[in-house]
Amino acid sequence: MKISTRGRYGVRLLIDLAERGIGETVPLAAIGERQRISARYLEQVAVLLRRAGFINSQKGPSGGFSLIRPADEITVAEVLRALEGDILIVDPPVPGQRESPLARCVRTVIYDRLNARIARLLDGTTIASLVGTVDPDESLMYHI
Repeated sequence: MKISTRGRYGVRLLIDLAERGIGETVPLAAIGERQRISARYLEQVAVLLRRAGFINSQKGPSGGFSLIRPADEITVAEVLRALEGDILIVDPPVPGQRESPLARCVRTVIYDRLNARIARLLDGTTIASLVGTVDPDESLMYHI
């Protein structure tokens, strides 16, 4: 499984909106500038997020996008599933197709467990929990 730019940018867009607060309208150009993402690409992602019920759009001079639900009620898993589809590293076996004992063993011991751990991590991570996170390489922490 590889998360596309659509999924990564969608999560970043929602985090940016969550930092502003629920109901506050933010233009995509401002988000794009802060996140260093093309506003044109963000428009495509925003349409999908709006259809999925995460954000609302408002037209006009003070228009932009805002969160519909509180950020602590939106999980990263929901967002990625809406933008990417299934978040599996390996597709499940096709019904009716025989699976060799070795393939079944590898799938159940490794792939199914890995899928479950990824799902548990993403289901347990909310957009709110990511608000204010900082890249440790860019933090200004000094140790004496």
